[in-house]
Amino acid sequence: MDPVIVVGAGPVGLTLALALAAAEVPSVVLDESGGEDAPRPARTVVLRPDTAALTARLGCTTLSDEGARWDGWRLMRRKQPVRELPLGVEGFPSPVHIAQHALARGLREAIAKTSLVKVVTDSRLDSLEQDASGVTAHTRGPGVSYWRGSYLVGCDGARSTVRKLLAVRFPGRTAVERYAVAALRAELPWPRDAVLHRQPPWRTGGDEISARPLPGGTWRLDWLLPARGDLVTPDALVARVRDALAGWCGETPPYDLLDTGVYTLHHRLAQRWRVDRAFLAGEAAHLMGAVGTQGLDEGVRDADNLAWKLALAWHHGATKTLLDSYQAERRTAVAARLRAADQSLPILRKAGGLRAMLPGTAAGREMLLADGHLGQGPLGAPPSYPNSPLAAPRAEGWTPVGTAVGAPVTDVRVTTPDGTAGRLRDRLGRGRLLVLLVAPGTAVWDRRHWLTAGVMPRLAATVGDLPADAELLVAEAYPDAPAHSVLLVRPDGHLAAAFGGVRPEELRAAAEAVRGGTDPAPGEAPSDTRTKAEGRTADIN
Repeated sequence: MDPVIVVGAGPVGLTLALALAAAEVPSVVLDESGGEDAPRPARTVVLRPDTAALTARLGCTTLSDEGARWDGWRLMRRKQPVRELPLGVEGFPSPVHIAQHALARGLREAIAKTSLVKVVTDSRLDSLEQDASGVTAHTRGPGVSYWRGSYLVGCDGARSTVRKLLAVRFPGRTAVERYAVAALRAELPWPRDAVLHRQPPWRTGGDEISARPLPGGTWRLDWLLPARGDLVTPDALVARVRDALAGWCGETPPYDLLDTGVYTLHHRLAQRWRVDRAFLAGEAAHLMGAVGTQGLDEGVRDADNLAWKLALAWHHGATKTLLDSYQAERRTAVAARLRAADQSLPILRKAGGLRAMLPGTAAGREMLLADGHLGQGPLGAPPSYPNSPLAAPRAEGWTPVGTAVGAPVTDVRVTTPDGTAGRLRDRLGRGRLLVLLVAPGTAVWDRRHWLTAGVMPRLAATVGDLPADAELLVAEAYPDAPAHSVLLVRPDGHLAAAFGGVRPEELRAAAEAVRGGTDPAPGEAPSDTRTKAEGRTADIN
């Protein structure tokens, strides 16, 4: 079986390759660069808790070494503080702020530890052909020029060659927002808090400034600019830096300016995310970023969603429903995010007139801003897939729990039948379904008798007979779940179904739905005919 071809070695492409490797699927990453990411301190990304957990689970260590978790979120207007939110244990989950080159380096270091990913540098894609059994890609570069893959995923950015070769349209809005940005080292009054300052009282402040901390006393500052304003000269940007520091500190403190830039945000959405055996992910499929939304977050979620589906296809053969579900789920979720941002822009950027006089609108605007920057609500929360093509059929034994079907599950403590304890989130991303039994009193069970006591023998036998690889887990409790509930969780951590007790036929039907049914897609082998990738590194060497 040929490896999966990943075009593009940015954070999304590297994450996808690592996620495939975790599910024992080999991949070839075509990297048009020389294999290094040039340091740009002003080019940073914010990862929400779910995407940060995914990259850490895949072996990226730079999140803890070179990323900053914020202690709080501050909103200011003119000269006054308006709102303060603690982050972390006592408040909202804290995101991770990290330089993009540091994130990419951590992902590359994780890739270097696996034999299932081959990164080919100085390789620029210029053509691809598809047939019933795979994809052939041609590259320009000093090495091998032809590559054969089972599937191909374009993670090659906003100017995606893959998207152009597939003739996929990329409509949307241009210049939704424009920012000047500076990375600097300085002491600010809030060492570990992110700050959003609206209508600052100094001349060069503009409508909005954000200050987001990085490790080592480093900060990224962003100034919202008029969409069609004058060019920002270096002298003008230095003046903005000095005025902002003086406005916050009383006088301009010593600072070290590390990097500057100006960037323009666009909102675009590819019309198709799948063309036969070729897929689009990350900025090749969507552009966003207004009012605090994070495009990289959505790109990492693309990789998480697609990886387990390609793994199931690679090992067992795919159904058309399974392959189509990637576009149905992810494009719908990103479209909703873009729509929420577009609807929020008039409220957040035109706050004068009658709107400013209406009661409650200021608080509403503040919460919208917090949502976008902190990863909450329609602007930032992890997506749900309630109308997925992979949704399980409703059954008599279904029971409501604290998570809606299609939503991400809560990260509770779990135990495997052999006694290994950990977190539910740590069991995700291995290409397997998870079957979670809620059993109060687990902590006092004698684990030697787990598989022979109560409902466990019947449940264990059912899990072993499911039409896809699955792992059995036990939890003391799950939010709002009755005792002896059985939850079926997708490999990407979204709830597929919840049953009141052990119901073998209904559980099997739900697992069958998650794998997309039984009819193979054109050119695919029937289910359960593919061998595992273990020991098959010759495919990519």
